[in-house]
Amino acid sequence: MSEPGNLDKLGLIAGNGRFPFLLLDAARAHGLQVVVAAIKEETDPEINDRAAADSAIHVHWMSLGELSRLIETFRAEGVTRAVMAGQVKHKQIFSSIRPDWRLAKLLLNLRTRNTDMLLGAVAKVLGDEGIELISSTQYLEPLLAKAGVLTRRAPNEEEEKDVAYGRGVAQAIAAYDLGQTVVIAAQACVAVEAMEGTDATIARAGELFRSLDDDGEGETTLRRTLTVVKVAKPNQDMRFDVPVIGVATIATMQAAGATCLAIEAERTLMFDPASILNAADAAGITIVAK
Repeated sequence: MSEPGNLDKLGLIAGNGRFPFLLLDAARAHGLQVVVAAIKEETDPEINDRAAADSAIHVHWMSLGELSRLIETFRAEGVTRAVMAGQVKHKQIFSSIRPDWRLAKLLLNLRTRNTDMLLGAVAKVLGDEGIELISSTQYLEPLLAKAGVLTRRAPNEEEEKDVAYGRGVAQAIAAYDLGQTVVIAAQACVAVEAMEGTDATIARAGELFRSLDDDGEGETTLRRTLTVVKVAKPNQDMRFDVPVIGVATIATMQAAGATCLAIEAERTLMFDPASILNAADAAGITIVAK
């Protein structure tokens, strides 16, 4: 392999979770030097260990609102292509974030502060500075869900009905960039994702059903199983906010009493697919991608 200083460089804007680490590993497998912009409010400190073990990984820590520092860091490192990987909690935009002058100007000019509008504007600013933001799945295509029933068990008739209904609801809310996940029971919408994220939405649905049990209500109106439907946005920008599922998704579903997960084929990333499917099979959960 070439010396680290001679490798092609990729900038990695790292949010939370395992996504940044998967992309980091994939980029290194492609022989790229990786310059990581680690977000203090989000990125797992384990990223420092990766850099300590690999001289081709350079980590720079910065706060979520430091857009100017992000640009200056990438330009100083010679980065001309970058990727976003990992979630940045939506609520951070309204709480922890302290925008610098460049980000403050960007926020003031936004019509709305949804994910697409904000990240799209950031991507344009980066592009204007000579830093192209590329698809977050470019090095992870083997992890994109394939079409079909992915687990040993296929959805039953009632789950199929919930999936069909849930897709329509989820696509409608995704079009407004409100969230990408809904939880359905007996063709009724139990929970809709907003800023809290997918796992919290599933957990909230489970809590609602448990409260019905505690009250002795709902036995004749709603089944005791839940179907989770997660979709991409109608015009999904694959550079950011791509739908993802992991083993934690299955654990959250099992705890909530959810038995079916419907995702979009070729537009949903499965982190560690074998472990996800093994966990789903063990829990009796069916996963279907369309």
